Amino acid sequence: MPHLNLPASKRVRQWRVLDLISAAFFGLVFLFFMLVFTPAGDSLAASGRQTLLLSASADPRQRLHVAAAIEAGQQSRVIDACPADTAADHMPCEDPRLNSQLSREMNYYRERHCPPLETSPLCLVPPPKGYKVPVQWPESLHKIWHSNMPYNKIADRKGHQGWMKLDGPHFIFPGGGTMFPDGAEQYIEKLGQYIPMNGGILRTALDMGCGVASFGGYLLAQNILTMSFAPRDSHKSQIQFALERGVPAFVAMLGTRRLPFPAFGFDLVHCSRCLIPFTAYNASYFIEVDRLLRPGGYLVISGPPVQWPKQDKEWSDLQAVARALCYELIAVDGNTVIWKKPAVEMCLPNQNEFGLDLCDDSDDPSFAWYFKLKKCITRMSSVKGEYAIGTIPKWPERLTASLPRSTVLKNGADVYEADTKRWVRRVAHYKNSLKIKLGTPAVRNVMDMNAFFGGFAAALNSDPVWVMNVVPSHKPITLDAIFDRGLIGVYHDW
Repeated sequence: MPHLNLPASKRVRQWRVLDLISAAFFGLVFLFFMLVFTPAGDSLAASGRQTLLLSASADPRQRLHVAAAIEAGQQSRVIDACPADTAADHMPCEDPRLNSQLSREMNYYRERHCPPLETSPLCLVPPPKGYKVPVQWPESLHKIWHSNMPYNKIADRKGHQGWMKLDGPHFIFPGGGTMFPDGAEQYIEKLGQYIPMNGGILRTALDMGCGVASFGGYLLAQNILTMSFAPRDSHKSQIQFALERGVPAFVAMLGTRRLPFPAFGFDLVHCSRCLIPFTAYNASYFIEVDRLLRPGGYLVISGPPVQWPKQDKEWSDLQAVARALCYELIAVDGNTVIWKKPAVEMCLPNQNEFGLDLCDDSDDPSFAWYFKLKKCITRMSSVKGEYAIGTIPKWPERLTASLPRSTVLKNGADVYEADTKRWVRRVAHYKNSLKIKLGTPAVRNVMDMNAFFGGFAAALNSDPVWVMNVVPSHKPITLDAIFDRGLIGVYHDW
């Protein structure tokens, strides 16, 4: 039988085609094993899930449909976990990639900026790998699991100042800060020489630029409940550390808007090297502190510019603003200054280089949700009632005393009393019938998403918890009553 002799060039082309087919086959087999048996497949799958999650979020109507299905109890609706690489330090309205493109004037870029709904993935934020049941309170004030907050940056940068240190499987918190490296307890003891830290005279405090909130954590021993806040900055996880410790804390920035708190709510305002330029922008930031500080309350500033090298003008300006508002200078101790706010409207702003003047009667000083800072001084007379330090009952009597101010309802006193009794019954039901572990070390951080008068938090007063009382911005403004009771909270729009 004759043989077919192909030209050499055709034989080469035939073998090249076979080679290509074989190579493609073995390449696909290799890729299959790579995706199934190596971490590369996890990364690709995560990317694919993120794309699907984003596409599912592209239509706001789809989000509403999913939310409605979940509320209706349709168990078939499952929301996937966010990819781990996108979930670390996830704060939807504190995205540095978005905020870095915004104006830096008055720290606008560090304020809260929420993304459009259609660009937000519809997914659940997973815990870090190796997450454990948190260390229980009060031990958590001093140490937490490293695996629950695996971010070493603050320990590396601030360990020498006593903020926190890595110790085996734990982060430990010696209680120090930049202006009190020897510990918050000694620092609080020093402040106690000038301020009535004991005896229930002071109850609510605001710590601005709080770090990991050791100041607020150690004030709890004095029965002073502190709202600590700091922005998401280079120490982006500092508030998360505070919450993991079981200390009240909140991500916020004093920039172009009022802080989300009512007027005259805090008995003590504290800044330890918070670096807020109080006299800049016609003293706008000092004016905002004055709005928040209860008449007769105390303002403490430690660090720059108080007797600080090369900041003589800033220190002189700070004193000038305090004098213009008739603040009483209590003490200047090293780099710490303490002022006391007048308990009554004893003076108008004096002639001053900052052009300070009183707000008009139309200003509602407790309206503070996405409200631009005002360059005028809040009138004490704009809020009626006996709520100054010295006239408001001491703690714990103020928790159950009649409200010194509440313009919410005509029958506010009756509603307040009924709300208080109702929450005593409900909390007993939660504990006894629903077996919720309130009152045990297993529960420390609690949020009331619709707090009204703070009755839920008041009913938990004897338990080892703290409650973030949230008053929705579209509901009656009752947050001032919550602070007058000696509790803390914020405005929010769910």
